[in-house]
Amino acid sequence: MNDELSNRSDYSADNIQVLEGLEAVRKRPAMYIGDTGIKGLHHLVWEVVDNSIDEALAGHCTDINVTVHTNNSITVEDNGRGIPTGMHAKEKKSALEVVMTVLHAGGKFDKDSYKVSGGLHGVGVSCVNALSTHLKVLVHLDGKIFTQEYECGKPMFDVKEIGTTDKRGTTVTFLPDPSIFTQTTEYRFDTLAARLRELAYLNKGIRLTLTDEREIQEDGSFVNESFHSEGGLREFVKYLDGTRESIIPEPIYVEGIKQGIPVELALQYNNTYTENVHSYVNNINTIEGGTHVAGFRRGLTRTLKAYAEKSGLLKNLKIEITGDDFREGLTAVISVKVQEPQFEGQTKTKLGNNEVMGAVDVAVGEILNNYLEENPKEAKLIVGKVVLAAQARAAARKAREMVQRKSVMGGSGLPGKLADCANNDPKLCELYLVEGDSAGGTAKQGRDRNFQAILPLKGKILNVEKAMEHKIYENDEIKNMFTALGVSIGTQEDVKALNLEKLRYHKIVIMTDADIDGSHITTLILTFFFRYMKELIEYGYIYIANPPLYLVKKGKEQTYAWNDNQRDIAIQQLKGAGKEDSVHVQRYKGLGEMNAEQLWETTLNPATRTLRQVSIENAAECDHIFSMLMGDEVAPRRDFIEKNAKYAKIDV
Repeated sequence: MNDELSNRSDYSADNIQVLEGLEAVRKRPAMYIGDTGIKGLHHLVWEVVDNSIDEALAGHCTDINVTVHTNNSITVEDNGRGIPTGMHAKEKKSALEVVMTVLHAGGKFDKDSYKVSGGLHGVGVSCVNALSTHLKVLVHLDGKIFTQEYECGKPMFDVKEIGTTDKRGTTVTFLPDPSIFTQTTEYRFDTLAARLRELAYLNKGIRLTLTDEREIQEDGSFVNESFHSEGGLREFVKYLDGTRESIIPEPIYVEGIKQGIPVELALQYNNTYTENVHSYVNNINTIEGGTHVAGFRRGLTRTLKAYAEKSGLLKNLKIEITGDDFREGLTAVISVKVQEPQFEGQTKTKLGNNEVMGAVDVAVGEILNNYLEENPKEAKLIVGKVVLAAQARAAARKAREMVQRKSVMGGSGLPGKLADCANNDPKLCELYLVEGDSAGGTAKQGRDRNFQAILPLKGKILNVEKAMEHKIYENDEIKNMFTALGVSIGTQEDVKALNLEKLRYHKIVIMTDADIDGSHITTLILTFFFRYMKELIEYGYIYIANPPLYLVKKGKEQTYAWNDNQRDIAIQQLKGAGKEDSVHVQRYKGLGEMNAEQLWETTLNPATRTLRQVSIENAAECDHIFSMLMGDEVAPRRDFIEKNAKYAKIDV
């Protein structure tokens, strides 16, 4: 036996680890909830709420209450049937304990208990239990109250009966484990509210209530918000289009069961130039679309085109109509309920069930055709919007071709202002979008030329929320971003698509001044990415740089501070105990006030910088916020700013 093999003799059966029960979840939590950051923390709440929603889908629950306690523990209470507490024949323990402590255990696998369900893997509530330092469950069932408590997923005692009741339902209270969620265990009210609002629209008739005991209102009560929708997706579309001008008075609504699949959708046309389609399967947001979205697009295009041609509204049009034209200025929400959904795609949020495409296509075709025949005035407005879209698309195509032709004629095709990096592996390369030529020049001096590229942007880019597409391609700064990134927008199966295989950088960092103008420029750039390059956000390629606000200095000693609290601590530390020596504080009003070395040390150096990754936690809520912040309506924007003023950075 050679030496290499003999050195492996200590590898035996004793080295094989068997993770029992919920130990596997605690060992590799990201495998079960995605990550252990802020997204994973909130995912715990969704897992418990989804169980209650599944009870509602089965017709047994009308009210769901979510409470955030002062220690950031969460209580989810519903009035469903209550988790069964009888003895489980196979496991020889209470069914309640089995559900709370065994992976892949639950009623979702039994089609007689749940026809459709969001949580199909049976790992939901047991994962929450595993990742909580303490969890308590109360079950009101058959006139009795049962309870069990757990520490890190392990039962503290057997399920026991503790009283009688005239209520029914399940109450789960859990405290996330800070040793797992090391980034933060603090819940965001707005994130919770956005998802509960979404669930209320998707499940009409159910009331969801969110209470935050961490914040007390002027009348002494806790901050509280209730979500309830009788109109369902109709109201959802109106909410999303709240700051846009609709061209038809009411959303077109489709509801029915086609080929055994419940289909519900609502659509509205507005005066904007982008398509906003949000899709759901069993309440899961399918951000990558799938067969239900393909069926919707096919049914919409087929039906509208047939009506427009039959009514003679296209006879003088010299441009061929495409599917994209029928969807410009369209806001739609599609929701289907599927017994056994098959998910695929980059983030496992793309529906793959082929049978769903035909069901949605048929449902859309029937209702939309009836609507167009019964509402000729609205039908004419919609077709008029389509004609304008076709004309604008032709202009946009010419503008895109001009950008691409200019790139080819210009040698490398890269913008003159771009200081590119030496490496050509996109996975290793970073592009900094920097506010202003001055800061851009400093960044070029301070960067690592091997993998960091710098593109200075002059002033504020075009607000794409209010601009026609061809105007976007005529904007110099946006043209520079397109050509620097290497991507262009083409079409795939009648749908606009970004050629991500040509993307030259997998880390795109927005770097602006820490003032009001800088924040506005950041928002304009993010709006552009969200509306025209959403895939870059979905794949996690977009970041925001976090330059410091202060340099605190005493003699040769210095430290940086990113907020007022850090500044005050730094001042005290540099002063020293009892010493009155002066400490100099420099407030950075802009990136241009730093020299190249300081910019590298604080904002460019991967070892010391802090970058904030941009993600889409809730696509529908992002759509609503961007349209409200960047649209024409002033009142909703003012209300939003007043409501969120405590989170804002004010530069005086």
